[in-house]
Amino acid sequence: MKPALALAKKELYALSLSPLLYGAAVFFVLFVSIWLFYFQRFFALDSASLRPFFAAFPLVFILVVPVITMKAWAEERKIGTYEALLTLPFSEWDMVLGKFFSSFCAVMGMVVLTIPVPLTVLPLGHFDAGVIISEYLGVLLLAASSTSLGLLLSSMAKNQGGAFLGSAVVLLVVMLISQVTQTLNLPLMLASVLNFFSLSFHFESFSKGILDSRDLAFFVLTTALFLLLNTKILIFRKWS
Repeated sequence: MKPALALAKKELYALSLSPLLYGAAVFFVLFVSIWLFYFQRFFALDSASLRPFFAAFPLVFILVVPVITMKAWAEERKIGTYEALLTLPFSEWDMVLGKFFSSFCAVMGMVVLTIPVPLTVLPLGHFDAGVIISEYLGVLLLAASSTSLGLLLSSMAKNQGGAFLGSAVVLLVVMLISQVTQTLNLPLMLASVLNFFSLSFHFESFSKGILDSRDLAFFVLTTALFLLLNTKILIFRKWS
């Protein structure tokens, strides 16, 4: 893990120098705040529940995750350092993990910045601490799966614009596909298949304070799968 962590520190430092990171962070906090207090009308709900707040995370990830991951591999290819990176004494798995750790830390840093939002409403009611912990655990898992998917799509794109657009479109589909099954009268089998591939569908149990092992396994396995596919792409391009 040492090579991967060393690469992660380098990547995280490079991210910290990018104005896009701070713009994305401001957008992230503003979006979840406006979503809770304006669109969801939290104070009018008269309910000690933060489910409306956490419902914003799948939506905001659609735009924020591509901003963080689009430069990971596409920028390396654009400026011509991609080939040089593959010659370094690190395995492809180490490089993928390094990119993932840095991007994931950046996304989770934005999530941490949102903590003051629920803290401002906690004194107003008797909130269940266990449910809130479950909801933040779901956000962590959702961020991991979304970030690994964004990195995979970045490795397949030729430039940052293509990486951002591709990641945003794919995340939009996998986040909101479960809404299709709720609005359309689809056959039960088809609805079950669509829900299985929906990240937001598997996030719903966590937003309700339920720790479902099936959803936990889904996020862990999809994160590992996307990272593995990313590694396979690097190996293929290295020898092609």
